Amino acid sequence: MNAPLNPRRLSIAPFTQAAARLSGSRSGSEFGRLLPEPEGSQGVGEVFFEAFGELRPNAKGAMSPWIRLEAHTTLPMVCQRCLEPVDVEIAVSREFRFVATEAQAELEDDQSEEDVLVSAPDFDLLALVEDELLMALPPSPKHQQCPHRVKLAVADKDFVVTDEVVNPFAVLGQLKTPKG
Repeated sequence: MNAPLNPRRLSIAPFTQAAARLSGSRSGSEFGRLLPEPEGSQGVGEVFFEAFGELRPNAKGAMSPWIRLEAHTTLPMVCQRCLEPVDVEIAVSREFRFVATEAQAELEDDQSEEDVLVSAPDFDLLALVEDELLMALPPSPKHQQCPHRVKLAVADKDFVVTDEVVNPFAVLGQLKTPKG
């Protein structure tokens, strides 16, 4: 592969046949869905990625195109414990098998353990990087150690606590009326 590789328009077949490697970094601003949650935060830093193409034999013995993708970045998020900004490191390492058509991908994706994608002459590798980083986001980002002590209790000044505890069965007993 003599021509420079464009991760926005990657031709899967030649890339995997040449066992090529594509690596680089892009500004986080190119990944709109990864934009930070907290207002006024620094934004997404660099997104680093690396893709390795190869051909592997499939169940029928024919060679199938595969890409191994690795990517990582640091995202500013909101700590769910203290509600302060926290930088979360996100990293992914995944492998994908490529097939010729969308129908074949749907059929084989249900029947196989690996992820199956459709091969294209202009595959957007950076969109795949963004998808994988989004799926790797933690559901509840937190600091290892919050910078401030977190108040774990609340009190409502208008709430009145009575010391009297009423037994619910005693109330039910009062509802019984003697038959007579």
